[in-house]
Amino acid sequence: MTSLPQPTRKDHEKFCQVEEWRRVRDVRGRSGTHHVTYELDLVDGRILRTRVSHPVDRTGYGPSSWKHILRDQLDVDEPTFWSCVLDRVRPARGTPEPPAEALPVDLVHLLISRVGLDESEIAGMSKNEAVARLQRYWTEGS
Repeated sequence: MTSLPQPTRKDHEKFCQVEEWRRVRDVRGRSGTHHVTYELDLVDGRILRTRVSHPVDRTGYGPSSWKHILRDQLDVDEPTFWSCVLDRVRPARGTPEPPAEALPVDLVHLLISRVGLDESEIAGMSKNEAVARLQRYWTEGS
């Protein structure tokens, strides 16, 4: 098993940036705050909040602080964290992925409104079949 790098404040911030967390508070212009705060809205209604100690640099976190950040703030395990930071692989958080062959909504709309097809008929088509059917309508009128 390869050992994982020592996590730094910079890695913590990069995780938030890759996963597109919302920056809600920073140290600029505010006295008394020593953190940069990020939030992430989840599909289940929860809002994750994490605080990156300032300055955001290569300063490392202690093991117990780091475990707390992973578990209670980022809601990921360490391999998932590093996969995001090093390889830009965003954590799977239950967000539904559209099927690879999903038909574009405009194509479905044209097949229903112009060609006159039924939704159940369209549902059984691949993208190539749907495009070919629309092209046939445009070229032959049927």
